[in-house]
Amino acid sequence: MSLVSAHNEWDPLEEVVIGTAVGAQISRADRGLFAIEYTSFGSLENIPSGPFPRQVIEETEAELTELCDALEGLGITVRRPAPRDHSAVFSTPDWETDGFYDYCPRDGLLTVGQTIIETPMVLRSRFHEPLAYRDLLLEYFESGSRWISAPKPRLLDDMYRPARPAGERLGNGEPAFDAANVLRLGTDILYLVSDSGNEKGWQWLQSALGPAYTVHPCRDIYASTHVDSTIVPLRPGLVLLNPERVNERNMPEVLRSWDHIWAPEMVDIGYTGPRAHASPWIGMNLLVIRPDLVVADARQPELLRSLEKRGIDVLPAKLTHSRTLGGGFHCVSLDVRRAGALETYR
Repeated sequence: MSLVSAHNEWDPLEEVVIGTAVGAQISRADRGLFAIEYTSFGSLENIPSGPFPRQVIEETEAELTELCDALEGLGITVRRPAPRDHSAVFSTPDWETDGFYDYCPRDGLLTVGQTIIETPMVLRSRFHEPLAYRDLLLEYFESGSRWISAPKPRLLDDMYRPARPAGERLGNGEPAFDAANVLRLGTDILYLVSDSGNEKGWQWLQSALGPAYTVHPCRDIYASTHVDSTIVPLRPGLVLLNPERVNERNMPEVLRSWDHIWAPEMVDIGYTGPRAHASPWIGMNLLVIRPDLVVADARQPELLRSLEKRGIDVLPAKLTHSRTLGGGFHCVSLDVRRAGALETYR
């Protein structure tokens, strides 16, 4: 029986992978990292490569352990990757780099139904990130799950266009996207076209998933990276939306008939170092445990009240350095198995 089964973002959670901050670092500077993350620094030479501060790693790892304990207390199976050496240098015939982190399993792996997909990530430093989960992937495959990998992109220099406006800095020469550009609504799949997911990416995903699914490209919503602090499906017919990014003009068609919770202004929890890797909107980055319960940041009281008004209880938790590391509760988790079946919610 397949251990992988996840049809949407909200069915009752049964198994999840939670990442680790151990060894997290900013990789060596290259054109891709500059174009996607650091254009505001002016040049490659100004990118602050190297390990994140020890305090950031230790406090984050403690908070991730607390999150794991809370989820296990609800009867959810929690899996974690073993720490790796991200300072190790690796190369392809075209370039050489070192690694980033294994903090966000949501970014490189995508579960759709009984299939788990290694996505063609847009940063060179994350090229081999799925290796952190190889033992788990083998276990899931042996249980009957379908395991596929998108074609590995070459990520040549001409793939990156740092002089272009945000949202146009990732080229379209080959499929490239992070899994966190994708949200599952049963047979409807939302795909954010942005600097972390190009047009060929959604076309490849549609081809891989086949006619049972419709992949909807979402354009002109959020130019930067990932969709899960912009659109947060909570249950059939109810979605949390970022009011600075989503409006009546650009709202995905499949969400227009849903009830909308417009996220209140987030409490800015701050960050460590020269640059935040997430905006204050990381505060609305939630992990849905079931339709009436979510993991949310305890320091966002207005958001918690907005959810509770809709009958959604909150399991409060903290990721103090979510802006520093660039990942909230949805980012640091990969839902492997949820109860429920494939449905259409239009």
